[in-house]
Amino acid sequence: MTEQTLGRLAEESWDRFDDHDAMYYEGVWHRSHALAERARRMCGGFVAAGVRPGDRVAVMMANSPEVPLLYQALWAAGAVVTPVVFLVGAEELRHILLDSGAVAVVTSPELEATVRAAGVDVPVHVDTAELERAPAHGPVARDPGDLAALMYTGGTTGRAKGVMLSHRGLWQVGKDVWDTSYQEGKNRVIVPVPLSHSYGLIVSVAWLHATEPQHAVLMRWFDAGQFLKLAAEQHVQYGTVVPAMLQMLLAEPLESHPLPELSHLTCGAAPLGRSLLEEFERRMPGTQILEGYGLTETCAVTTFNPPGRRRAGSVGLPLPSYTITIRDGSGEAAEPGDVGEICVAGEPLMLGYWGEHEPDPDGTALVDGELRTGDLGCVDDDGYLYVVDRKKDLIIRGGFNVFPRDVEYALDHHPDVVRSCVVGRPDPRVGEEVVAFVQLKPDATASAEELVEWARDRVGRVKYPREIRFVPDIPVTSVLKLDRKALRARL
Repeated sequence: MTEQTLGRLAEESWDRFDDHDAMYYEGVWHRSHALAERARRMCGGFVAAGVRPGDRVAVMMANSPEVPLLYQALWAAGAVVTPVVFLVGAEELRHILLDSGAVAVVTSPELEATVRAAGVDVPVHVDTAELERAPAHGPVARDPGDLAALMYTGGTTGRAKGVMLSHRGLWQVGKDVWDTSYQEGKNRVIVPVPLSHSYGLIVSVAWLHATEPQHAVLMRWFDAGQFLKLAAEQHVQYGTVVPAMLQMLLAEPLESHPLPELSHLTCGAAPLGRSLLEEFERRMPGTQILEGYGLTETCAVTTFNPPGRRRAGSVGLPLPSYTITIRDGSGEAAEPGDVGEICVAGEPLMLGYWGEHEPDPDGTALVDGELRTGDLGCVDDDGYLYVVDRKKDLIIRGGFNVFPRDVEYALDHHPDVVRSCVVGRPDPRVGEEVVAFVQLKPDATASAEELVEWARDRVGRVKYPREIRFVPDIPVTSVLKLDRKALRARL
């Protein structure tokens, strides 16, 4: 197949294999051909409801078999998928619906009140039953360069803005992800990541490129105990996680849940601390963490550690469709090993941001066809990428650069620490002071003074935190990233 449109890709993928158990969800296996027929009827339902090519349709649901089917149905109808993480509140949802100009919302009964509270006058489909009453409908003609998804950023540094992703971009990155990660015979996967996030969306597209039937165990939302139970019962061989999920799994008695068939977990969406990776692999021998890196603006994945070629501490090699350049402060290409801004070039990059937005000099932006990510990192001589920190999270103390991740890495190695998050506090003397928010393990005895000394011994006299604040939990965003914005607001 050569046409890089997602409606056609879904249609072709359904016909590639004989009928098989395709998705396990809350105690039931769903067959592949039945899922395909449901998606075709959903497409017919959208067409009958007046959804036209180019229309934006918001999908706000927790994980369920209906979510990927809705995406496939909307792409077949020529519409633009606008996923919304189910944890957002009414105000943020209102912004997304108005900004995108969505013509409809699909949600589930438990989220209907939030959708209604947003107060936007558009049709609301509560579940998919009505849509599925329509006759089946095949994919309409679309151009690979047409808009396929409008993904709203997490809004951790400001108001969420829509990232425009094309059919071609998602199609190509999905194929690259499949080709890079596929291992023959590994076909039983557990998926707890939200399909409404760009990471989950690209996983659902990668499935459409599968070269052998896949058997997916889909979780409504992540629960560490349930994850271990399902992985054992369903003989899971690989899975998709984010660092916060690994952290929650470490709070479980992993030694009591051997998973000999679980060979690897792909990890992305947020920085992964080296200490977290090492502890998980020590306690879950035989399971390797394969870290990747990406942004919504790169269709979720930019680099990945291929199975068998992992380099611990690195986020991997660029996907075949991408080229990475590290640029110094003057915009020139840096040498291997030198830290600078991570810049990405390649055809699958976003088409741009939806609507009008004030430019952020330290944020992500397209400049002359190259994505300036706002992330700092370096590459080694073999092309493996190492992410150092977010440019706007950099703390400048007394003229010296302090990368929060360096300090967090040191603190997280303390035996009493669950996790930490480091931010800068304005200071009239040194410009910014280093403040660490720390979550301790139950019954821990470490004092603030002890942690300050622990960090100073490991990161030096410039970078160590001058202030430790203990918190019961480190806040995370709706997509489980450290919420530095929320913590800065406490200072």
